[in-house]
Amino acid sequence: MATPEPLPESLGIGEVADRTGLSVHALRFYERESLLVGPVHRTTGGRRRYSPADVDWLGICTRLRESGMPLAELKRFAALVRQGPGNESERLQLLDAHQHRVEDQIRALEECRSIIARKVGVYAEHVARGTAAGLWDPTATGA
Repeated sequence: MATPEPLPESLGIGEVADRTGLSVHALRFYERESLLVGPVHRTTGGRRRYSPADVDWLGICTRLRESGMPLAELKRFAALVRQGPGNESERLQLLDAHQHRVEDQIRALEECRSIIARKVGVYAEHVARGTAAGLWDPTATGA
């Protein structure tokens, strides 16, 4: 949709890239994949203009992707939001399922962190005492 002048408080693609941390290429990808909840307005010269609401939405999308939400689910979520009121329970189901996956990932990472912390403690203790040489050496031959 072309507009004769930039929308009030609208931002160009470079400004949105700076504010969101997304590349210009990624912003175009989000638009092509229908991940935005509204149309990206354009000037008569064809330049994209984004609203503050677009920037806020992109922040949500970025966090959902960073937390591992599959692209297909993000597309579904965006489509539901675009449809407007009446599908909040579907949105909730999507977000709830994703939240459970993220919580499972956090638990797994906490277990990993615990193992790593124990290993760091063992190595730090042996290095400090000067007894680290050969510590857990799988190439050593046993007697």
